Amino acid sequence: MDAKLTPIRKGLLEFLVLKIVGTRSVYVPDILRRLAGTEFATQEGTLYPLLSKLRREELVKYEWQESESGPPRKYYQLTESGRTQLAALDDYWQQINRTVSDIGR
Repeated sequence: MDAKLTPIRKGLLEFLVLKIVGTRSVYVPDILRRLAGTEFATQEGTLYPLLSKLRREELVKYEWQESESGPPRKYYQLTESGRTQLAALDDYWQQINRTVSDIGR
């Protein structure tokens, strides 16, 4: 069963990362903390390639910010295209939820 759920989880992880980045400018550990304790908990080794993919697709951007406790950090935020994509994904998610609920009745 896990093999059938893997592609769904992968797509949903991308959606959730966009949602997290859409709330405010975030540092990778912030994203990992938000996902920790959920079925979407992940590691840096998964998250960094996903963020790189989203950056190549121009959905997120980052800026370096100085840190009081070490080297500068990358903080991610949505681009305008990312906001548009997130809104479309939110709408589609609502539609899927309605369809699943309606079919299940």
